Amino acid sequence: MKKIAHITCIALLTLSAATPAGAQSSKQKTATPPPPPPAAPAEEKPAPYDAQLIRLSEVLGSITYLRRLCGAPAAPDWRQSMQQLLDSDTANEPKRRERLTAAFNRGYRTFASVHTSCTDAARTAEDRYRNEGATLATEIAGRFGN
Repeated sequence: MKKIAHITCIALLTLSAATPAGAQSSKQKTATPPPPPPAAPAEEKPAPYDAQLIRLSEVLGSITYLRRLCGAPAAPDWRQSMQQLLDSDTANEPKRRERLTAAFNRGYRTFASVHTSCTDAARTAEDRYRNEGATLATEIAGRFGN
């Protein structure tokens, strides 16, 4: 019985579209104004700690380069740390994600352009940047953490 009712409904719809009344209603439908354009994505507002987070990203990029340059044994994967930071803090904010990624890459490239071999200066810079990164992470977590 349900099958017959379904077929009857389809037949009625088909027939009504073929009649002059059906033709008028389809003309009326095409005369309606087009739907409004999709809403622009919400503007991303910077987090109050974005400046510190950008600096931390740059520091992580610098450390990544310097640790690889000097072949640090059992070094933490700083690139993975950066990826976790991006995933947790910029999941639905592509522009913020781009800014943090650019900062990481800037830190990496800055030291790549200066240090081509592991020297005492590179080791000292890596140590200082690790300390700065730890300080920034502590400040961000202490001030803005949940």
